[in-house]
Amino acid sequence: MSTIALVDVNNFYVSAERVFNPKLEGVPVVVLSNNDGCVVARSAEVKALDVPMGEPWFKLKDLARKHGIVALSSNYALYADMSNRVMTVLRDFSPRQEVYSIDESFLDMEGMPGDPTQTARTIRFRIRKWVGVPVCVGLASTKTLAKLANHCAKKGLAGADGVCNFETMTPTEIDDILSRIEIREVWGIGRKLNEQLQSGGIHTVRQLRDFDVSRLRSRFGVVMERTVRELRGQSCLDLVDVSPAKQQIISSRSFGRYVTDLEELEQAVSSYMSRAAEKLRRQNSVAQSAFVYLQTNHHKEGEPQYSPGMTVSLRRPTNDTRELLEAVLAGLHRIYKGGFRYIKAGVMLSEIAPAGIRQGDLFADQPTAPNISNLMKTIDQINLKMGNGVLKLASDGIEQGWQMKTGNRSPAYTTRWSELAVAI
Repeated sequence: MSTIALVDVNNFYVSAERVFNPKLEGVPVVVLSNNDGCVVARSAEVKALDVPMGEPWFKLKDLARKHGIVALSSNYALYADMSNRVMTVLRDFSPRQEVYSIDESFLDMEGMPGDPTQTARTIRFRIRKWVGVPVCVGLASTKTLAKLANHCAKKGLAGADGVCNFETMTPTEIDDILSRIEIREVWGIGRKLNEQLQSGGIHTVRQLRDFDVSRLRSRFGVVMERTVRELRGQSCLDLVDVSPAKQQIISSRSFGRYVTDLEELEQAVSSYMSRAAEKLRRQNSVAQSAFVYLQTNHHKEGEPQYSPGMTVSLRRPTNDTRELLEAVLAGLHRIYKGGFRYIKAGVMLSEIAPAGIRQGDLFADQPTAPNISNLMKTIDQINLKMGNGVLKLASDGIEQGWQMKTGNRSPAYTTRWSELAVAI
Protein backbone atom coordinates (compact mmCIF):
# COMPACT_ATOMS: atom_id res chain seq x y z
CA MET A 1 0.00 0.00 0.00
CA SER A 2 1.46 3.36 -1.04
CA THR A 3 1.75 6.43 1.14
CA ILE A 4 0.33 9.72 -0.11
CA ALA A 5 1.64 13.04 1.21
CA LEU A 6 -0.38 16.25 1.09
CA VAL A 7 1.81 19.33 1.42
CA ASP A 8 -0.06 22.57 2.13
CA VAL A 9 1.37 26.08 2.69
CA ASN A 10 0.08 27.68 5.88
CA ASN A 11 -1.97 30.83 5.23
CA PHE A 12 -0.34 31.01 1.82
CA TYR A 13 -1.06 34.57 0.66
CA VAL A 14 -0.07 36.02 4.02
CA SER A 15 3.01 33.80 4.25
CA ALA A 16 4.14 34.88 0.77
CA GLU A 17 3.83 38.55 1.80
CA ARG A 18 5.83 37.94 4.99
CA VAL A 19 8.79 36.49 3.07
CA PHE A 20 9.63 39.92 1.68
CA ASN A 21 8.27 41.98 4.57
CA PRO A 22 9.44 40.38 7.84
CA LYS A 23 7.83 43.22 9.81
CA LEU A 24 4.52 41.46 9.19
CA GLU A 25 5.60 38.43 11.26
CA GLY A 26 3.40 38.15 14.34
CA VAL A 27 1.14 40.96 13.07
CA PRO A 28 -2.54 40.34 12.22
CA VAL A 29 -2.69 40.47 8.41
CA VAL A 30 -5.49 40.04 5.88
CA VAL A 31 -5.28 39.90 2.09
CA LEU A 32 -8.27 41.39 0.29
CA SER A 33 -10.09 40.38 -2.88
CA ASN A 34 -10.28 42.40 -6.08
CA ASN A 35 -10.99 46.08 -5.43
CA ASP A 36 -10.01 45.53 -1.79
CA GLY A 37 -13.50 44.21 -1.15
CA CYS A 38 -13.48 41.09 1.05
CA VAL A 39 -11.05 39.06 3.12
CA VAL A 40 -9.60 36.16 1.07
CA ALA A 41 -6.68 35.25 3.34
CA ARG A 42 -6.07 35.59 7.08
CA SER A 43 -3.04 35.20 9.30
CA ALA A 44 -3.31 33.03 12.40
CA GLU A 45 -3.58 36.22 14.47
CA VAL A 46 -6.65 37.33 12.49
CA LYS A 47 -8.25 33.90 12.72
CA ALA A 48 -7.87 34.15 16.50
CA LEU A 49 -10.03 37.30 16.34
CA ASP A 50 -12.82 35.20 14.73
CA VAL A 51 -12.74 37.15 11.47
CA PRO A 52 -14.55 34.95 8.92
CA MET A 53 -13.34 34.33 5.39
CA GLY A 54 -15.14 36.56 2.90
CA GLU A 55 -15.92 39.30 5.43
CA PRO A 56 -16.23 42.72 3.71
CA TRP A 57 -13.29 44.93 4.65
CA PHE A 58 -15.45 47.97 5.40
CA LYS A 59 -17.08 46.02 8.24
CA LEU A 60 -13.69 45.39 9.85
CA LYS A 61 -12.40 48.97 10.03
CA ASP A 62 -13.13 49.38 13.76
CA LEU A 63 -11.69 45.96 14.61
CA ALA A 64 -8.65 46.72 12.46
CA ARG A 65 -7.95 49.95 14.35
CA LYS A 66 -8.37 48.21 17.70
CA HIS A 67 -6.05 45.29 16.94
CA GLY A 68 -3.74 46.82 14.33
CA ILE A 69 -4.85 44.59 11.45
CA VAL A 70 -2.82 45.22 8.30
CA ALA A 71 -4.81 44.91 5.05
CA LEU A 72 -3.02 44.16 1.77
CA SER A 73 -4.36 44.14 -1.77
CA SER A 74 -4.08 40.83 -3.63
CA ASN A 75 -0.76 40.37 -5.42
CA TYR A 76 -1.51 37.39 -7.65
CA ALA A 77 1.73 37.63 -9.64
CA LEU A 78 3.71 37.21 -6.42
CA TYR A 79 1.55 34.33 -5.18
CA ALA A 80 1.78 32.46 -8.49
CA ASP A 81 5.56 32.77 -8.57
CA MET A 82 5.94 31.67 -4.95
CA SER A 83 3.66 28.72 -5.66
CA ASN A 84 5.83 27.67 -8.60
CA ARG A 85 8.88 27.76 -6.34
CA VAL A 86 7.23 25.53 -3.75
CA MET A 87 6.05 23.02 -6.37
CA THR A 88 9.51 22.94 -7.96
CA VAL A 89 11.11 22.04 -4.62
CA LEU A 90 8.54 19.28 -4.07
CA ARG A 91 9.43 17.61 -7.38
CA ASP A 92 12.73 16.54 -5.80
CA PHE A 93 10.87 14.30 -3.34
CA SER A 94 8.71 12.23 -5.71
CA PRO A 95 8.43 11.56 -9.45
CA ARG A 96 4.63 11.57 -9.07
CA GLN A 97 3.15 14.91 -8.07
CA GLU A 98 -0.34 16.33 -8.37
CA VAL A 99 -0.52 20.10 -7.98
CA TYR A 100 -3.97 20.32 -6.47
CA SER A 101 -4.17 24.09 -5.96
CA ILE A 102 -1.93 27.13 -5.72
CA ASP A 103 -0.81 26.10 -2.23
CA GLU A 104 -1.41 22.32 -2.13
CA SER A 105 0.29 19.35 -3.72
CA PHE A 106 -0.06 15.59 -3.43
CA LEU A 107 3.07 13.39 -3.59
CA ASP A 108 3.18 9.63 -4.06
CA MET A 109 5.85 8.40 -1.64
CA GLU A 110 5.75 4.77 -2.82
CA GLY A 111 9.24 3.42 -3.49
CA MET A 112 10.95 6.57 -2.23
CA PRO A 113 13.98 5.99 0.03
CA GLY A 114 13.93 6.78 3.73
CA ASP A 115 11.22 7.05 6.35
CA PRO A 116 8.17 9.00 5.05
CA THR A 117 7.77 10.91 8.33
CA GLN A 118 11.39 12.04 8.26
CA THR A 119 11.04 12.93 4.58
CA ALA A 120 8.04 15.09 5.47
CA ARG A 121 10.15 16.92 8.06
CA THR A 122 12.84 17.44 5.44
CA ILE A 123 10.20 18.87 3.08
CA ARG A 124 9.12 21.37 5.72
CA PHE A 125 12.71 22.41 6.46
CA ARG A 126 13.75 22.76 2.82
CA ILE A 127 10.73 24.79 1.70
CA ARG A 128 11.07 27.08 4.71
CA LYS A 129 14.78 27.60 3.99
CA TRP A 130 14.70 27.79 0.19
CA VAL A 131 11.34 29.53 -0.40
CA GLY A 132 10.61 31.10 2.99
CA VAL A 133 7.06 29.89 3.60
CA PRO A 134 5.86 27.42 6.27
CA VAL A 135 4.14 24.18 5.23
CA CYS A 136 2.44 21.28 6.97
CA VAL A 137 2.48 17.70 5.70
CA GLY A 138 -0.14 14.98 6.11
CA LEU A 139 0.60 11.36 5.21
CA ALA A 140 -1.85 8.50 4.75
CA SER A 141 -2.81 5.65 2.44
CA THR A 142 -5.40 7.68 0.47
CA LYS A 143 -5.78 11.26 -0.74
CA THR A 144 -8.83 11.92 1.47
CA LEU A 145 -7.03 10.66 4.57
CA ALA A 146 -3.90 12.63 3.63
CA LYS A 147 -6.01 15.80 3.55
CA LEU A 148 -7.31 14.98 7.03
CA ALA A 149 -3.80 14.20 8.26
CA ASN A 150 -2.70 17.60 6.98
CA HIS A 151 -5.57 19.19 8.91
CA CYS A 152 -4.34 17.41 12.04
CA ALA A 153 -0.79 18.64 11.39
CA LYS A 154 -2.01 22.24 11.11
CA LYS A 155 -4.18 22.05 14.23
CA GLY A 156 -1.58 20.20 16.31
CA LEU A 157 -3.86 17.20 16.80
CA ALA A 158 -1.01 14.74 16.30
CA GLY A 159 2.09 16.47 17.55
CA ALA A 160 3.53 19.94 17.26
CA ASP A 161 6.07 19.60 14.41
CA GLY A 162 3.70 20.22 11.48
CA VAL A 163 3.73 16.58 10.33
CA CYS A 164 1.01 13.96 10.83
CA ASN A 165 1.41 10.40 9.55
CA PHE A 166 -1.68 8.22 9.92
CA GLU A 167 0.36 5.25 8.70
CA THR A 168 2.39 5.16 11.92
CA MET A 169 -0.64 5.30 14.23
CA THR A 170 -2.56 2.45 15.77
CA PRO A 171 -6.24 1.96 14.85
CA THR A 172 -7.17 3.15 18.34
CA GLU A 173 -5.18 6.36 17.93
CA ILE A 174 -6.78 7.06 14.54
CA ASP A 175 -10.26 6.37 15.94
CA ASP A 176 -9.58 8.88 18.71
CA ILE A 177 -8.45 11.58 16.28
CA LEU A 178 -11.29 11.04 13.79
CA SER A 179 -13.77 11.20 16.68
CA ARG A 180 -12.59 14.75 17.37
CA ILE A 181 -12.84 16.06 13.80
CA GLU A 182 -16.12 17.43 12.46
CA ILE A 183 -17.31 16.08 9.10
CA ARG A 184 -17.08 19.51 7.49
CA GLU A 185 -13.29 19.00 7.45
CA VAL A 186 -13.59 16.01 5.10
CA TRP A 187 -12.49 16.72 1.54
CA GLY A 188 -15.61 17.18 -0.61
CA ILE A 189 -18.09 17.73 2.24
CA GLY A 190 -19.58 21.15 1.50
CA ARG A 191 -22.00 23.24 3.55
CA LYS A 192 -25.22 21.65 2.28
CA LEU A 193 -23.91 18.11 2.50
CA ASN A 194 -22.59 18.83 5.98
CA GLU A 195 -26.04 20.00 7.07
CA GLN A 196 -27.71 16.90 5.61
CA LEU A 197 -25.28 14.53 7.30
CA GLN A 198 -25.59 16.39 10.60
CA SER A 199 -29.38 16.13 10.45
CA GLY A 200 -28.96 12.38 9.96
CA GLY A 201 -26.90 12.06 13.14
CA ILE A 202 -23.45 11.95 11.53
CA HIS A 203 -21.29 14.58 13.21
CA THR A 204 -17.72 13.29 13.27
CA VAL A 205 -15.39 11.81 10.67
CA ARG A 206 -15.33 8.52 12.55
CA GLN A 207 -19.13 8.29 12.44
CA LEU A 208 -19.06 8.94 8.68
CA ARG A 209 -16.33 6.36 8.11
CA ASP A 210 -18.20 3.69 10.04
CA PHE A 211 -21.67 4.37 8.61
CA ASP A 212 -23.37 1.88 6.28
CA VAL A 213 -21.82 2.73 2.92
CA SER A 214 -24.70 1.27 0.89
CA ARG A 215 -27.19 3.58 2.63
CA LEU A 216 -24.95 6.58 2.02
CA ARG A 217 -24.60 5.67 -1.66
CA SER A 218 -28.35 5.26 -2.14
CA ARG A 219 -28.98 8.75 -0.74
CA PHE A 220 -25.91 10.74 -1.78
CA GLY A 221 -24.49 8.84 -4.75
CA VAL A 222 -21.25 7.19 -5.74
CA VAL A 223 -19.06 10.19 -4.84
CA MET A 224 -20.03 9.81 -1.19
CA GLU A 225 -19.28 6.10 -1.36
CA ARG A 226 -15.79 6.85 -2.66
CA THR A 227 -15.24 9.34 0.15
CA VAL A 228 -16.20 6.79 2.80
CA ARG A 229 -14.07 4.08 1.23
CA GLU A 230 -11.13 6.48 1.15
CA LEU A 231 -11.68 7.17 4.86
CA ARG A 232 -11.45 3.41 5.36
CA GLY A 233 -8.08 3.31 3.62
CA GLN A 234 -9.28 2.05 0.23
CA SER A 235 -7.75 4.23 -2.49
CA CYS A 236 -10.42 5.40 -4.96
CA LEU A 237 -8.79 8.61 -6.20
CA ASP A 238 -5.63 8.36 -8.29
CA LEU A 239 -3.02 11.08 -8.47
CA VAL A 240 -3.41 13.28 -11.55
CA ASP A 241 0.11 13.77 -12.93
CA VAL A 242 -1.02 16.24 -15.59
CA SER A 243 -3.93 18.57 -14.92
CA PRO A 244 -6.65 18.22 -17.58
CA ALA A 245 -7.19 21.15 -19.90
CA LYS A 246 -9.86 23.56 -18.72
CA GLN A 247 -13.20 23.29 -20.50
CA GLN A 248 -14.07 26.91 -19.72
CA ILE A 249 -11.77 29.89 -19.27
CA ILE A 250 -13.14 32.97 -17.51
CA SER A 251 -11.49 36.36 -17.18
CA SER A 252 -13.30 39.11 -15.29
CA ARG A 253 -12.69 41.88 -12.78
CA SER A 254 -14.69 44.44 -10.87
CA PHE A 255 -13.87 48.00 -11.87
CA GLY A 256 -12.15 50.45 -9.53
CA ARG A 257 -14.98 52.90 -10.21
CA TYR A 258 -18.28 52.94 -12.08
CA VAL A 259 -17.91 52.84 -15.87
CA THR A 260 -20.54 54.24 -18.23
CA ASP A 261 -18.54 54.90 -21.40
CA LEU A 262 -18.58 52.25 -24.16
CA GLU A 263 -14.96 52.95 -25.11
CA GLU A 264 -13.76 52.17 -21.59
CA LEU A 265 -15.84 48.99 -21.54
CA GLU A 266 -14.20 48.00 -24.83
CA GLN A 267 -10.77 48.47 -23.26
CA ALA A 268 -11.72 46.35 -20.25
CA VAL A 269 -13.19 43.55 -22.37
CA SER A 270 -10.14 43.65 -24.66
CA SER A 271 -7.80 43.36 -21.69
CA TYR A 272 -9.75 40.44 -20.22
CA MET A 273 -9.87 38.62 -23.55
CA SER A 274 -6.11 39.02 -23.94
CA ARG A 275 -5.64 37.19 -20.63
CA ALA A 276 -8.16 34.49 -21.49
CA ALA A 277 -6.62 33.87 -24.92
CA GLU A 278 -3.16 33.59 -23.41
CA LYS A 279 -4.43 30.93 -20.98
CA LEU A 280 -6.09 29.15 -23.90
CA ARG A 281 -2.82 29.01 -25.85
CA ARG A 282 -0.90 27.94 -22.76
CA GLN A 283 -2.91 24.72 -22.63
CA ASN A 284 -2.63 24.35 -26.43
CA SER A 285 -6.37 24.63 -27.00
CA VAL A 286 -8.82 26.49 -29.22
CA ALA A 287 -12.33 27.80 -28.48
CA GLN A 288 -15.45 27.71 -30.61
CA SER A 289 -17.55 30.25 -28.67
CA ALA A 290 -17.06 33.30 -26.46
CA PHE A 291 -19.35 34.90 -23.89
CA VAL A 292 -19.26 38.55 -22.80
CA TYR A 293 -21.23 40.14 -19.98
CA LEU A 294 -21.73 43.41 -18.10
CA GLN A 295 -22.93 43.90 -14.54
CA THR A 296 -24.28 46.82 -12.56
CA ASN A 297 -24.07 47.02 -8.77
CA HIS A 298 -27.07 45.02 -7.54
CA HIS A 299 -26.10 45.81 -3.94
CA LYS A 300 -26.72 49.52 -4.51
CA GLU A 301 -30.33 50.31 -3.58
CA GLY A 302 -32.13 52.65 -5.92
CA GLU A 303 -29.54 52.11 -8.67
CA PRO A 304 -30.94 51.22 -12.13
CA GLN A 305 -30.03 47.60 -12.81
CA TYR A 306 -28.97 46.00 -16.08
CA SER A 307 -26.70 42.95 -16.26
CA PRO A 308 -26.77 41.50 -19.79
CA GLY A 309 -24.67 38.81 -21.44
CA MET A 310 -24.27 37.28 -24.89
CA THR A 311 -22.64 34.18 -26.37
CA VAL A 312 -21.00 34.64 -29.76
CA SER A 313 -20.24 31.60 -31.95
CA LEU A 314 -16.93 31.83 -33.79
CA ARG A 315 -16.54 31.05 -37.48
CA ARG A 316 -13.90 28.45 -36.62
CA PRO A 317 -12.15 27.26 -33.44
CA THR A 318 -9.26 29.60 -32.67
CA ASN A 319 -6.87 30.84 -30.00
CA ASP A 320 -5.95 34.02 -31.87
CA THR A 321 -6.59 36.94 -29.53
CA ARG A 322 -7.74 39.20 -32.36
CA GLU A 323 -10.37 36.80 -33.67
CA LEU A 324 -11.68 36.16 -30.16
CA LEU A 325 -11.71 39.87 -29.43
CA GLU A 326 -13.61 40.66 -32.63
CA ALA A 327 -16.32 38.26 -31.48
CA VAL A 328 -16.74 39.58 -27.93
CA LEU A 329 -16.62 43.22 -29.00
CA ALA A 330 -19.43 42.50 -31.44
CA GLY A 331 -21.35 40.97 -28.55
CA LEU A 332 -20.53 43.93 -26.29
CA HIS A 333 -21.95 46.38 -28.82
CA ARG A 334 -25.15 44.33 -28.96
CA ILE A 335 -25.72 44.26 -25.20
CA TYR A 336 -24.44 47.70 -24.20
CA LYS A 337 -26.98 50.32 -23.12
CA GLY A 338 -26.16 53.84 -22.06
CA GLY A 339 -27.51 55.36 -18.86
CA PHE A 340 -26.26 52.56 -16.58
CA ARG A 341 -23.28 52.54 -14.25
CA TYR A 342 -21.40 49.30 -14.75
CA ILE A 343 -19.25 47.86 -11.95
CA LYS A 344 -17.98 44.68 -13.64
CA ALA A 345 -17.40 43.04 -17.01
CA GLY A 346 -16.04 39.69 -18.10
CA VAL A 347 -15.50 37.17 -20.85
CA MET A 348 -15.69 33.37 -20.98
CA LEU A 349 -14.32 30.96 -23.57
CA SER A 350 -16.12 27.65 -24.06
CA GLU A 351 -16.46 24.72 -26.47
CA ILE A 352 -12.74 24.25 -25.91
CA ALA A 353 -10.83 21.51 -27.75
CA PRO A 354 -7.17 20.57 -28.38
CA ALA A 355 -5.56 22.86 -30.94
CA GLY A 356 -4.45 19.93 -33.11
CA ILE A 357 -7.99 18.58 -33.53
CA ARG A 358 -10.24 20.85 -35.56
CA GLN A 359 -13.42 19.92 -37.39
CA GLY A 360 -13.19 21.16 -40.94
CA ASP A 361 -15.83 23.42 -42.49
CA LEU A 362 -16.27 23.55 -46.25
CA PHE A 363 -17.72 27.08 -46.14
CA ALA A 364 -15.45 28.61 -43.49
CA ASP A 365 -12.36 30.67 -44.17
CA GLN A 366 -9.04 28.89 -44.33
CA PRO A 367 -7.43 28.03 -40.97
CA THR A 368 -5.17 30.58 -39.35
CA ALA A 369 -1.95 30.98 -41.29
CA PRO A 370 1.24 29.78 -39.60
CA ASN A 371 2.68 33.29 -39.41
CA ILE A 372 -0.40 34.42 -37.45
CA SER A 373 0.03 31.60 -34.93
CA ASN A 374 3.71 32.47 -34.65
CA LEU A 375 2.77 36.08 -33.89
CA MET A 376 0.66 34.99 -30.92
CA LYS A 377 3.44 32.70 -29.68
CA THR A 378 5.97 35.51 -29.96
CA ILE A 379 3.77 37.89 -27.96
CA ASP A 380 3.30 35.24 -25.25
CA GLN A 381 7.03 34.52 -25.07
CA ILE A 382 7.96 38.21 -24.78
CA ASN A 383 5.36 38.82 -22.06
CA LEU A 384 6.53 35.74 -20.17
CA LYS A 385 10.15 36.89 -20.30
CA MET A 386 9.74 40.65 -19.89
CA GLY A 387 6.58 40.87 -17.78
CA ASN A 388 2.85 40.59 -18.29
CA GLY A 389 1.43 43.29 -20.54
CA VAL A 390 4.72 44.46 -22.07
CA LEU A 391 3.17 43.70 -25.47
CA LYS A 392 -0.58 44.09 -25.83
CA LEU A 393 -3.23 45.06 -28.32
CA ALA A 394 -3.90 48.77 -28.79
CA SER A 395 -7.54 48.07 -27.93
CA ASP A 396 -6.49 47.26 -24.34
CA GLY A 397 -5.98 50.98 -23.80
CA ILE A 398 -3.18 52.91 -22.10
CA GLU A 399 -4.76 54.87 -19.24
CA GLN A 400 -7.09 52.09 -18.03
CA GLY A 401 -8.70 54.25 -15.35
CA TRP A 402 -11.28 51.50 -14.86
CA GLN A 403 -8.71 49.15 -13.33
CA MET A 404 -9.59 47.70 -9.92
CA LYS A 405 -8.31 49.30 -6.73
CA THR A 406 -4.98 47.92 -5.50
CA GLY A 407 -3.84 50.71 -3.23
CA ASN A 408 -2.25 48.38 -0.67
CA ARG A 409 -0.58 45.91 -3.03
CA SER A 410 2.98 44.90 -2.29
CA PRO A 411 5.67 45.18 -4.99
CA ALA A 412 6.24 42.47 -7.61
CA TYR A 413 9.33 41.30 -5.74
CA THR A 414 9.99 38.25 -7.90
CA THR A 415 8.65 39.13 -11.35
CA ARG A 416 9.71 42.72 -12.05
CA TRP A 417 13.29 44.02 -12.04
CA SER A 418 12.30 47.51 -10.92
CA GLU A 419 10.58 46.12 -7.82
CA LEU A 420 13.21 43.72 -6.51
CA ALA A 421 13.50 43.64 -2.73
CA VAL A 422 16.33 45.82 -1.42
CA ALA A 423 18.46 44.78 1.57
CA ILE A 424 19.39 47.74 3.75
